[in-house]
Amino acid sequence: MTVTDTVFQERKIKINRNDLIQKFAALAGLILLVIVFSFTSDAFLTTNNGVTLALQTTSIAFLGFGATCVIITGGIDLSVGSVLALAGVIAGMAVKGGMPVAIAMALGVVAGGLCGLINGLIITRLKLPPFIATLGMMMVARGVALQITGARPVSGLGDDFGELGNGALMRILDVGANGLPKVVFPGIPYPVIVMIVLAIAIAVLLMKTTFGRHLYAIGSNEEAARLSGVNVTRTKIGAYVLSGVLAGLCGCILMSRLVTAQPNEGVAYELDAIASAVIGGTSLMGGVGTISGTVIGAFIIGILRNGLNMNGVSSFIQMITIGLVIIVTVWIDQMRNRR
Repeated sequence: MTVTDTVFQERKIKINRNDLIQKFAALAGLILLVIVFSFTSDAFLTTNNGVTLALQTTSIAFLGFGATCVIITGGIDLSVGSVLALAGVIAGMAVKGGMPVAIAMALGVVAGGLCGLINGLIITRLKLPPFIATLGMMMVARGVALQITGARPVSGLGDDFGELGNGALMRILDVGANGLPKVVFPGIPYPVIVMIVLAIAIAVLLMKTTFGRHLYAIGSNEEAARLSGVNVTRTKIGAYVLSGVLAGLCGCILMSRLVTAQPNEGVAYELDAIASAVIGGTSLMGGVGTISGTVIGAFIIGILRNGLNMNGVSSFIQMITIGLVIIVTVWIDQMRNRR
């Protein structure tokens, strides 16, 4: 067993003990929200609202998975909202130019990965702080998206472009009394299926692969990881590339749901991504975090928004509420680290 593996195993024991408490606390909060909103709105615990809630949460989860990997290394990625928009408009413009939908969306995902690669290179080669590097990329990606579209949405993309975002598995339709199709069961939306597959895949990546162990080792003690043979530069770049790829995928799926590529989409989404990771137990100090916790954090944010909307609470109050949740969660994380 290498020194890196030993560090990882010791850190894993500490994570399993401390983060189990954090994860159960987040899960208890999630259950409490469901109970409260089920009493305040009769429509909350319905099949249609459940499907809608899961669909709305997918964007937070996609970005949250990438944020988790980056934060585990002790970094941060503020560019994902803008990268999301850039990837979406690139996919939309490619389809508008006659390219097949699958290839166009793959091009959008590659664009997201390229933005992540640039972030990683700036951080590791130019030695800029992740906050500054990704803040710059946030401005650059948004500016490029607005420039290439003339700040106008790309529309007229066709039904095929909207299939990934609006299609569903096992959707059951019937013919109503008026002769029009009637939805008997809305099915499982394709974005939800993608979210589940990604959650499992990235969880395995973090816990069962050398790359995942290196992420935790860097976040725990970067210098010790370097001395034990970890290629810190390559691993960090890999984390930011993964974050960019997930942002690109999120952008393509989100634009597919809208059937329009919006260059202004994704504003402040990076805050939701970071919040979902932190609420789920990922430490901003690095070295601690799980995908299952991020899924719980994403659903907490999604349920808060959904439940408050159903109760007629303004979007401004929702921002205040989620902001307070983030502050309290980070404070708890700081108390845990000091202890």
